[in-house]
Amino acid sequence: MPNLYQSQNPSNQEEFVTLLHSQAWRLEQIISHGQASPPDFWYDQAEDEWVALLKGTAILEIANQDSRHLVAGDYLFIPAHCRHRVAKTSEDAIWLALHFGPSS
Repeated sequence: MPNLYQSQNPSNQEEFVTLLHSQAWRLEQIISHGQASPPDFWYDQAEDEWVALLKGTAILEIANQDSRHLVAGDYLFIPAHCRHRVAKTSEDAIWLALHFGPSS
């Protein structure tokens, strides 16, 4: 039986697993093992994203804003085309990410 707190792949590669999806949205489990975005790389997604950190810690950088230090239970809405990057994750970070929209 699938479990949100267990890896589907025992490597130390960052994992992106689509849990559910429709034409309008996609729900992903992301497991990070200390990964961060490459230097000078920024996500600029065409979709809105709601992300929740279920386990571990992370630091997100959002363009023109202060860094966000996340702990388990924290969640964040990232509007479409809001440039952001992952500055740091703990070795045991588990996320849920809901991609949808963009909102009007």
